[in-house]
Amino acid sequence: MSGGAGDVGAEPRVLRLDGRAVADYVWRPELPEGLSPRPYLHPVRTPSGTAVTELMPEDHRHHLGVSLAVADVGGANFWGGRTFVAGRGPVTLPNHGVQRHHRWESASDTALAHELRWTGPGGAALLRERRRIAAVPLDERAWALDFGFELTNLTASPLAFASPAVNGRPGAGYGGFFWRARRGGRRVRVVGPDAAGERGLHGARTAWLSLHASGEAPWTLVFVAADEGDPWFVRSGDYLGVGASLAWSAPLMAAPGAGPRRRIITVVADGDLDRPATLALVAAARAHDEA
Repeated sequence: MSGGAGDVGAEPRVLRLDGRAVADYVWRPELPEGLSPRPYLHPVRTPSGTAVTELMPEDHRHHLGVSLAVADVGGANFWGGRTFVAGRGPVTLPNHGVQRHHRWESASDTALAHELRWTGPGGAALLRERRRIAAVPLDERAWALDFGFELTNLTASPLAFASPAVNGRPGAGYGGFFWRARRGGRRVRVVGPDAAGERGLHGARTAWLSLHASGEAPWTLVFVAADEGDPWFVRSGDYLGVGASLAWSAPLMAAPGAGPRRRIITVVADGDLDRPATLALVAAARAHDEA
């Protein structure tokens, strides 16, 4: 399948399990330049239909549900919003990049695969991406979003992936797979294998990390690292978000023709699950990964 100019503004691709829509993939978004336009998943829903993603919230307009976003790729901002500059702090710069759909490789109700181009503010292609997204059934209360990507440097020189932390802002190692979750009026716990809370898990390398939302329409998200085990970026105070950082404290360098390849499997479940139930879903996600 291929996409042409007539696809601009096209309807989202909808992932479905047993006839139920579980996630909308907006693959050709129409967004302001300052948000670093890129494909995103929103809303993502539990099996009962509860939305667990946030789109363009007032506190961070550039947070787009579930997306792949990097603050600094060779000086181009693919995260959106302001850029951290050492000695100046966050600054609005004309450096926003765009992730554009290039062609479909395959598309069905349960899996989508396409090729993208990451272009810098001057229009030059910096990266080719191959992305695959799949909805995987687990049980009656949970399913998993399998999100994998491979980036390739299209330039003739090494390309640096960096974060604000790399550029001098302590603790701000974000950039890569990122999930902006919807809290609403719920209380949310952050849990890992051997630690809990933002303080215990921000920057940690753990095999999995979970968010547990209690209150009306409770839900649980379990993020399972399927490959490198990058440091987790965790926010649970002023907003609710989880990411896997490509460049936590040092730049990730991609030679021409090379680049990072990653995969995160996120379990989306109804209910504020206890530890045994969470571990069972981690095991189910790993079993899918190994299948």
